[in-house]
Amino acid sequence: MFFKYAKFFVLALLVASLLPACSDKSADHITMMPLDQMPASVQSAPVAVQQAYQFAAANPDIMKQTPCYCGCGAMGHTSNYSCYIQSADANGSITFDNHALGCSICVDITQDVMRLQREGKSIQEIRAYVDTTYSKYGPSNMH
Repeated sequence: MFFKYAKFFVLALLVASLLPACSDKSADHITMMPLDQMPASVQSAPVAVQQAYQFAAANPDIMKQTPCYCGCGAMGHTSNYSCYIQSADANGSITFDNHALGCSICVDITQDVMRLQREGKSIQEIRAYVDTTYSKYGPSNMH
């Protein structure tokens, strides 16, 4: 009888010791704008594109510090944020840009930013990764 309960007790301790590690999501969490607040064109896009738009809209600070290398600087884009957001006013009203709907480089950069932020990387580390990885595609749109 003792061994039956001892096994249960050891198993309970093992599970309890793993719970804090499993429930600590601080580094894994990223902020996303709800999909239902996105334009219909984004809602019907592939999931990776949807996620990129949701992340860009909810994280202007990091996105405005992240360059894009798809050549969109010629369109007046000044960061990866510009590929998704044309304008945002003080009331939070957003005018979305369609550019990233059809640009895999923009979306790939944003997906990398999302992953690196989940991993707890700093904006400087994220920027260095984006510069190193994507500069082969063309000039940065950040001056």
